[in-house]
Amino acid sequence: MPSALIAIDQGTTSTRAIAFDAALKPLAVAQQELRQIYPAPGQVEHDPEEIWTAVVSCVCGALAKAGLAAKDIAGIGITNQRETTVLWDRATAKPIHNAIVWQDRRTAVYCDELRAAGHEPELAAKTGLLIDPYFSASKIAWLLDHVDGAREKAEVGQLAFGTIDSFLLWRLTGGKVHAIDATNAARTALFDIGKGEWDESLCRLFGVPAALLPEVRDCAGAFGVTAPELFGAPIRILGMAGDQQAATIGQGCFMPGMMKSTYGTGCFALLNTGSERVASRNRLLTTIAYQLDGKRTYALEGAIFVAGAAVQWLRDGLKIIEKASDTDALAALADPAEDVYLVPAFVGLGAPYWDAQARGAIFGLTRKAGAPELARAALEATGYQTRDLLEAMQADWPAAKAASTVLRVDGGMTGSDLTMQFLADILACPVDRPVVMETTALGAAYLAGRTAGLCPDLDGFAAQWRLDRRFTPGMEPALRTRKYAGWQDAVRRTRSAP
Repeated sequence: MPSALIAIDQGTTSTRAIAFDAALKPLAVAQQELRQIYPAPGQVEHDPEEIWTAVVSCVCGALAKAGLAAKDIAGIGITNQRETTVLWDRATAKPIHNAIVWQDRRTAVYCDELRAAGHEPELAAKTGLLIDPYFSASKIAWLLDHVDGAREKAEVGQLAFGTIDSFLLWRLTGGKVHAIDATNAARTALFDIGKGEWDESLCRLFGVPAALLPEVRDCAGAFGVTAPELFGAPIRILGMAGDQQAATIGQGCFMPGMMKSTYGTGCFALLNTGSERVASRNRLLTTIAYQLDGKRTYALEGAIFVAGAAVQWLRDGLKIIEKASDTDALAALADPAEDVYLVPAFVGLGAPYWDAQARGAIFGLTRKAGAPELARAALEATGYQTRDLLEAMQADWPAAKAASTVLRVDGGMTGSDLTMQFLADILACPVDRPVVMETTALGAAYLAGRTAGLCPDLDGFAAQWRLDRRFTPGMEPALRTRKYAGWQDAVRRTRSAP
């Protein structure tokens, strides 16, 4: 009987496939970097064909490294960068344009016009989101209006829309399945998260024909089988979830009040609110944490556009480090007396500000400040932004404030002990780093394993979570207050509309 699982983790900067055994122990990983395309300032694209080629290559690589064949795999779970938008031709499976990435801000003016026209309250009430270029709806509208013939083809059903999970599912199944899971659908700004269906009035608002849209399904279930020629034999696809929701699952955050934060290219914090759909008064997002057996579990989410990307900027833009792992050592050399703040609004500010026009800025520079202070400021910005989110969540949902907050963390930046300690210090709460750091892929693998009957129920899976290290606050309260006040002042100075 097949007893292994494959997780496809298609992220913003890389594509990975990880093989897991039935106990969800990683066996092998294959990874390829993903090229970033910047057609103009504020615009970010990916080549869907490059993504597709990398997915097939990585799955084959993970199988080979683990000594497995397709017949050994009980199921595939897919997790993906959310909101990134692809339109493709149903007959040829060819994308009509590069994928527009979640970070892309080309529709900022269009979104401003919709907001000024008073459409945001309706959209927020239905989707839990805000009108912002971040979400898929305005990206779809842009593609339909800027690619020759796209709107006409979409209206007669010749084109298909998907986030990356849908596009991969279509390709993996040879065009047999056009579906999306509920967590990715919830990020389009077209999906009513209360009713669990596409909303006709929002589709009209953005000019999105219903014929474009995929079928919405649970996160765990039978999504189809891979075309036999891809991996030597068909493999069942048994789970899908957006990357942040997959990480929430992988972190075992199944009880209301549990919170996780993922530090990758950006930073995304999710607070499980259970069956209660909490409407944010502080410009957070209300979203679907996961949907299993037709039942939706909700979360409050704060999205930060730049976290690890600030370290990439130190490496690729300023060239003051050779590799990301050098950042800690450089930041440790910083003079504690130098209060340098980096507001990394390279593509605008996310929650709780949602300022698409803001751009990055550095404050507090003196003649003594140099590369170490900039490195420390880049790392500390992650902590300050997370505190912005935590305070907004606690204000929105008193139950979160009443609880003893412990933040479970994952993602590439969590390997930085300096960053994690500062996070605990500035939040004044414990920060828990798990043994299994690949929580996004783990969540996707669990969804597939649950469907295949290999993995336990939610409680059983949560009981398997293991702590690697807990970071506890050690900063004096007065220093914490002063440093955070300095951050808030820097953000005020940065914003385009204070």
